[in-house]
Amino acid sequence: MLLRIDNLSKTYPNGTRALDDVSLAIPQGMFGLLGPNGAGKSTLMRIIATLQEPDSGQVHLGVESQGAAHQIDVLRDKEAVRRTLGYLPQEFGVYPKVSAEDLLDHFAVLKGITDRAERRRLVDALLEQTNLQRDRGKQLGGFSGGMRQRFGIAVALLGNPRLIIVDEPTAGLDPEERVRFLNLLAELGQNSIVILSTHIVDDVSELCSRVAIIDRGRIRLQDDPQAAVTRMHGRVWRRVVAREELPRHQEQYAVLSTKLLAGRTVVRVLSSARPEAGYELAEPGLEDVYFAAMRDTHAADSGLFAADAKAAAPAFGQAGGGV
Repeated sequence: MLLRIDNLSKTYPNGTRALDDVSLAIPQGMFGLLGPNGAGKSTLMRIIATLQEPDSGQVHLGVESQGAAHQIDVLRDKEAVRRTLGYLPQEFGVYPKVSAEDLLDHFAVLKGITDRAERRRLVDALLEQTNLQRDRGKQLGGFSGGMRQRFGIAVALLGNPRLIIVDEPTAGLDPEERVRFLNLLAELGQNSIVILSTHIVDDVSELCSRVAIIDRGRIRLQDDPQAAVTRMHGRVWRRVVAREELPRHQEQYAVLSTKLLAGRTVVRVLSSARPEAGYELAEPGLEDVYFAAMRDTHAADSGLFAADAKAAAPAFGQAGGGV
């Protein structure tokens, strides 16, 4: 199974270029789409979910039906896509005075599941899968943020979708709910394409087998997260500096990030060699990959990260060629 996005572009009437020639190959499993707010993530997700039209480009979903593989043109055959799509948008409304069980049953009817016994079995199974069985009779208005997100996933799973899109699903969740929710998505990714669109790096660092980083409508990097981190080994340097020294370091070096530590500033720099005395090699993480990909100036660092990023994209596309 493969979702293929080719040369997708979208500009809004106010002149905002939300997507700029975006191409991605998304295989079965968990796929992370990382980027800051306003990077174009939600626009891309809405186009894939058939809720918005691009200005140009193509999207195809390779699926297998009755033992035969075929391609669905996502932009032209929207009904076929919707039959295999589960979508959890960043914000969704519920009826606060209706119980989880009753509203899920109602959505199942809208999905075309008219047999009452079949619907009951499905509702029971989804409430169990999303750990809402004990709360099935509670009104949705009394649900916590994590419970509400899990209910949204239950709705998205109606019809056994093979393509699942979740947009900023962990925003506002407490740590326990976040872990529970991400584990649920990981389970779903064993048999489906699950696209996790987020600006939270930690959400994708361990769960996603592929990741793409988008900024200002353009894909900056697409790769295996662990492979991208591995290529950063020996290139990330760390030093604690006084606040008044920070501007000099930012001017001289490719600073990836700065964090306050006990009143002093920890600087992380991308460099193929020790920037200067006092810097120590640091263990890289996906956050370093993210900040490096977001930097337009990191190419000055011998072009190392930029070259690897460009090399990763065609290999990724070739590897994802199956259905």
